[in-house]
Amino acid sequence: MINRDSPVARFFAEFRENPVAVAGLVVVVVMIGLALLAPLIAPQDPYDLSSLALRDARRPPGYVGTAGFVHLLGTDAQGRDLLSAILYGLRISLQMGLVAGAVAFAFGATVGATAAYLGGRIEALIMRVIDLQLSFPAILLSFVIAALLGQGKGQLIIALVAAQYAYFARTAHGAASAERHKDYVEAALSTPLPAYKVVLRHILPNSLPPLIVVATVQIASAISLEATLSFLGVGLPPTEPSLGMLIANGFQYMLSGRYWISIYPGIALIILIFAINLVGDQIRDQLNPRLKR
Repeated sequence: MINRDSPVARFFAEFRENPVAVAGLVVVVVMIGLALLAPLIAPQDPYDLSSLALRDARRPPGYVGTAGFVHLLGTDAQGRDLLSAILYGLRISLQMGLVAGAVAFAFGATVGATAAYLGGRIEALIMRVIDLQLSFPAILLSFVIAALLGQGKGQLIIALVAAQYAYFARTAHGAASAERHKDYVEAALSTPLPAYKVVLRHILPNSLPPLIVVATVQIASAISLEATLSFLGVGLPPTEPSLGMLIANGFQYMLSGRYWISIYPGIALIILIFAINLVGDQIRDQLNPRLKR
């Protein structure tokens, strides 16, 4: 049972005081639940080619397909039930955002904290490289890397991590630099502990609050970047119906009046990113009250 006077309990109590942030959290949880339960609740498996029929392609919302069920949101250019494609696409978009965000978090935080610990010329060199990367737009850098590596989940994760780890590294460096000269770190340095254990056990854990704030923003950013890259044709292959790929598949039919193929996946993407940002804004305000609006 959680102590009501503990920092965790106070954090959640303050979080609940903001109904907008709570609504955002509820939306995020619901969308994660829909993504996880997609194989059970989706009317159709969009990966099963035997269940698709070209005669059902580009049908409007409410159309009764050859399989006998109602396509509530219509169908796409391949005859897939759009609601099913969105549920499965939501899984892929969340997967890419969470995995890329977690890897960028771990790598960037380690690089930033290590630079703060080492100091001197090595710190200066590492941070100049980080500053140079931050001078380039993330979308441009990820686009170039994704284009060079080719389409695929692994390649896209590498591109997203390469474009985002610098934000974590810069934040971790600033937080770790403030912790580096505190008494508890100096005491740890006087023990036989290896340097990497001092960083992982003492400096990095106490640098987590600002990193958590950056993580919420960067997860939403990774989802948005994945959708953009897939829309531009350098992200996921057409066989992986992420939300960005679904939007790209229907974009060419917008002028012909078949708006639903792109609009509904776009709405799902906007709601997901907006909800994550609402949660991230509240976490930021609580962990750093000076930034509270």
